[in-house]
Amino acid sequence: MTTDDGSSHGQAPDDQTPDGQASDGQTPDERALTHGLDQLAALLDAVGPDVRDDPTPCERWTVADLVDHVLTSSAGMARMLRGESVDWSAPAPAAGGDPAGAFRAQAHDVLDAARGQEGTDWVCAELAVHTWDLATALGRPTGDLDPEVADRGLAFMRANLTPETRGEAFGPERPAPDGANAYQRVAAFAGREA
Repeated sequence: MTTDDGSSHGQAPDDQTPDGQASDGQTPDERALTHGLDQLAALLDAVGPDVRDDPTPCERWTVADLVDHVLTSSAGMARMLRGESVDWSAPAPAAGGDPAGAFRAQAHDVLDAARGQEGTDWVCAELAVHTWDLATALGRPTGDLDPEVADRGLAFMRANLTPETRGEAFGPERPAPDGANAYQRVAAFAGREA
C-alpha cells in the first residue's frame, strides 16, 4: 500500500536484488499484491453516493453490492493467508461513508498476512477481476493499471478454475477483444463481456 506520505512500497522490477526481492525487501508476490491493493483502493476513492446504485458488469450487482463484496473478500483474504477459517456468508464489514478507507485498513492486514508467503496469485485474481468490474462500472480505463497483477491472476485462474468449479461467481469464459489489455483478458476469462 502507499504510505501516508504518498510514497509507494512497490518498486520497479529493475530495482531488485539478485534474489528477486525489491530493494525495499518486498518479494515479487508482495509487490504484485501491493500494486493490486493500491489500484483497487484508488478506484474505491471514486465511489460516492451518486454512483452506489449504478450497475456493474456483475449480473444483479450494483456498485454498492460490489463494494460490499470487495470489503468482505479482503477481510477474508487476510484470514485465509493466516490459515484461519473464513465464513464467506458473514456480512460485509461496515464501511460507513469511506469504503476506500475501510479497504485500505483491510489491505494493510492482507499485506501483513501475506508477508513472506509465496503462492498468493489467488489474491491477485480476486483483485484483478474486481478492479476491472469497478473500473468498468465507473467508466475508468484499465490499460494503465499494472498488468502483472492481472497476468498473475489470470495464470492462477487458468490453472485452477475449470468449467465444473466456476460456480455462480464466474460465467463461461468469453473471448477477449482484439488487443485486449491484461485486465480485459482476466475479465473475459471470468465470464465478463470485456
